[in-house]
Amino acid sequence: MPAFAAPDGTELAYHVRGEGPPLLCLPGGPMQASAYLGDLGGLTANRRLILLDFRGTGDSAIPEDPATCRCDRLVEDVEALREHLGLDTVDLLGHSAGTNPALLYTTGHPHRVGRLALITPSMSAVGIAVPPEIRRRTARLRQDEPWFPVAFAALQDITAGRATTDSWDVIAPFLYGRWDDTARAHHAAGAAQKNHDAAAAFAADGVFEPGATRAALAGFTAPTLVLAGQVDLNSPSAAVAELAGLLPKAEFVELSGAGHFPWLDDPQRFTAAVAAFLA
Repeated sequence: MPAFAAPDGTELAYHVRGEGPPLLCLPGGPMQASAYLGDLGGLTANRRLILLDFRGTGDSAIPEDPATCRCDRLVEDVEALREHLGLDTVDLLGHSAGTNPALLYTTGHPHRVGRLALITPSMSAVGIAVPPEIRRRTARLRQDEPWFPVAFAALQDITAGRATTDSWDVIAPFLYGRWDDTARAHHAAGAAQKNHDAAAAFAADGVFEPGATRAALAGFTAPTLVLAGQVDLNSPSAAVAELAGLLPKAEFVELSGAGHFPWLDDPQRFTAAVAAFLA
């Protein structure tokens, strides 16, 4: 397992899969081990995936200072990995919450990013909020599913501020295009892969400066892919399209029938879209 030293001396691990030009991948969670990304639906046939375990997750060491798990501080780790790999520029992929450090890295080191892929992104870094009604509208796309009534009731509780500790697990089917055995296993594994203490630090008060980030992204001219899943409750297409509008050379793609993990829901179309963009 390869590793490198972060600027503060924390040893960070990364995993290499596949062949071809390198693609640096930042996982979401936030602060979840990169294992859940798998081979990104077979993208390893086209690219050599460099899957970073953020500090305190997966095979990376837990830092002495928990505050270094802030999203803005993770940018330093991404830059250290680029230097460790000896790459002048990187093609960068972020998934979900991992799109936030990807965006902050892009604004801080714009000339180091060749191509940027944002997969079912979180939009905290740019201050795009998702109104509850947009989430409910997205959820209703699944109203014919047998699990819908119970899951939608839990979603109503969450959006009304009545969430219980079980509510988030109950709405998990909304994150997948198919709530089958593969999705259930993927969701169950994710709970053990996340560092909750690190996640609390990730979005601490003052981490994000949306106005400054938006202004910097307006000057970012490298090609960008912004990919949404049609039925993704976490990152609804309307909000993801708004993010794409902030980037001058962004291509917005929506995968019909896909959720928050589109490489599981439709690996063929997902890999085709990403590989074509990166080619």
